[in-house]
Amino acid sequence: MRDIVHLLDVVFWVLNLAIFVRVILSWIPGIGFDHPVVRIVHQLTAPIIDPIRRLMPSAGGLDLSPLVAVLLLSLVRQLLFEVLSRLGP
Repeated sequence: MRDIVHLLDVVFWVLNLAIFVRVILSWIPGIGFDHPVVRIVHQLTAPIIDPIRRLMPSAGGLDLSPLVAVLLLSLVRQLLFEVLSRLGP
């Protein structure tokens, strides 16, 4: 069980890091989707951020979907780890 928890923790860490990198990459002018790093980051984060972006109203040109995604990932992680801790060692 400990190995599963550790693996899930790494997955959540990677997803949070990828979201952070996506935000930083969005600030770099001229970097396109053809860049391999951008493509990988978008493939990792699009299933999380894109649905949130579609549901959220515009905030005056400010994209808050990465922040919401990080908060939702944190909530899911906490709930999942709580369930796994109740299942036993």
